[in-house]
Amino acid sequence: MASKTFTTLDSPLRSRDEIQQACISLLDPLLSHFSPGCTGIKLGNTATRYDEIGAQIEGFARPLWGLAALLAGGGEYEGTERFVEGLRNGTNPKHPEYWGLARDSDQRMVEMCPIGYTLAVASHKFWDPLTKEEKDNVAAWLGYINDKEMPNTNWLWFRVFANLGLAKNGAPYSPERLEADCNHLDTFYRGGGWSNDGPEGYTQMDYYSGSYAIQYLQLLYAKLAKGTDSKRGEVFKERARQYALDFIHYFDEDGRAVTFGRSLTYRFAMAGFWGAVAFADCELPAPLTWGVVKGLLLRNLRWWTKQKEILTPQGTLTIGYTYPNQFMSENYNSPGSPYWLMLSFAPLALPASHPFWTSVEEPYPASKFPEIKALKYPNHIMVRSGGHTFLLSSGQMCHYPVRASESKYGKFAYSSAFGYSVPTGGYFLEAIGGDNVLALSDDSGETWKLRRVAVEARIEIHDESPVLISGWKPWSDVSVETYLLPPAPATPNWHLRIHHITASRALKTAEGAFALYGTRETDGRELETLEANSSEGRLEKDHEALAVSRAGAVGIVALPGGNQRDGKVLNADANGNLVDSRTVLPTLMADVKAGEHRWFCTAVFAVPASVEGWRESWQSGWGNRPTVPDWLQQKLEP
Repeated sequence: MASKTFTTLDSPLRSRDEIQQACISLLDPLLSHFSPGCTGIKLGNTATRYDEIGAQIEGFARPLWGLAALLAGGGEYEGTERFVEGLRNGTNPKHPEYWGLARDSDQRMVEMCPIGYTLAVASHKFWDPLTKEEKDNVAAWLGYINDKEMPNTNWLWFRVFANLGLAKNGAPYSPERLEADCNHLDTFYRGGGWSNDGPEGYTQMDYYSGSYAIQYLQLLYAKLAKGTDSKRGEVFKERARQYALDFIHYFDEDGRAVTFGRSLTYRFAMAGFWGAVAFADCELPAPLTWGVVKGLLLRNLRWWTKQKEILTPQGTLTIGYTYPNQFMSENYNSPGSPYWLMLSFAPLALPASHPFWTSVEEPYPASKFPEIKALKYPNHIMVRSGGHTFLLSSGQMCHYPVRASESKYGKFAYSSAFGYSVPTGGYFLEAIGGDNVLALSDDSGETWKLRRVAVEARIEIHDESPVLISGWKPWSDVSVETYLLPPAPATPNWHLRIHHITASRALKTAEGAFALYGTRETDGRELETLEANSSEGRLEKDHEALAVSRAGAVGIVALPGGNQRDGKVLNADANGNLVDSRTVLPTLMADVKAGEHRWFCTAVFAVPASVEGWRESWQSGWGNRPTVPDWLQQKLEP
């Protein structure tokens, strides 16, 4: 058994053996949380929208992503038999801990995916030892999914894998359902390697389009169905090759991923796509060598081992991002949900001779990719400028209710260094998750509206640079048009946001920059006024606001040409930010009178602490202000 937890591993996580130990370090703490019949793992007492048995099945099934890969690659784990026993008992209708049959849109369907994968890759441990009756029970329990209704989303892949796991072991399955589901999932494809998480009518291309589900499972399918559906598998691999050239922009040189979308409690599952590339033996186009792919995955794993607050004292994962946080969770997150991240261990199923393992890890190939890249399908402008990796976004949304959807999809910018914030309440500005949004209030600041649905979002090219343009209708008599511009070469740490507001009612407005770690490095107390000789603090002036802390420097400025606003550094409500539990938020504020047309010209400044020499250089960057380009300045003129 491993004596170290995931965040106390004393290894560099570079070799196959070290990644095996990392996987085991996450499995070991689970063993004391099994139910008596081993059918469930209970890790806490918070509830979900589905039943408690479903939640404990989730705790049981999701670690299988890692365990199955470990076993498939020839590894051994002392606790394996408990998982095998849980499969026996959970699918046995006569056992007191029987899981029960799936209903329409049942959480059990989700967990059938890692179970099906486990049967496909680790049958020598999970299928072969079973008696005929036990095999029949497993097949019946998984097969019950075939006549149930499922959400018209990535969930359909879970039924594919339930059938695939059975098919790989010669058990009864539904080839008709498997084929029909694969055909329907193909209708989600949009182009350029990208699939939407669902049908036409909206755009939702988050980590479910890639690492969490669609791209990831397409690649696993390509390998596991090679003998029966090779043609489709080759299509999936070609999509992955195209997708990879875009997806690399969501990671920075330090291994961090851009925080965007829902289910970020799955943490290093965000990098799972790179592991699936290896699993599927999918060679990518230059410059994405095996060494680069290896680095993208392992740097992300190493970054997560440094986040010391993601585990309980017992070594189990918490709901949250870099620290325990229920505010950022979804109503489907049980205490076992975060173990979806175990899918990133897929390369452990490969032999030590595979080029993923034999290749020397290579650094992020920054020089081989543009600093600014517009992505047509997700409606993102990807930015790697001035040492900061982030994206500009408009037009994505969740088509079903999700907690804090406006924060997870509706913000103007998302960063790998400065995590996004979610609301902690609804009745004061500091609690709305106000980073990278234009918040509006029509009741004197008692409640605030944030953009959830952007309309007519599109990317245009101006002065040979992409611009993301969108509209917003917070009320029937209020409209906002927004232009998002990536950094110009002369001002690499600034991006622009130009807003045109037309309102028939009086409004208060507040626009936030990136949220920043908000306490002093010396004593952990609140940031005070930034003095000329101090290395951290806050600065509030007419038309601008700035904060500097151990995490970097962030500021916001109202540029000439638009209506002026007051600068203020807000003390954001605690625990709203994904990365830092205490943050401050440089903000611009102004009132709009009923009947007015107002132009707001905003410049946002950000330098992460990961930039070498940032403490000596941020002042010059802050003083070098961008300007509104001529083509857009003309629109501001009466």
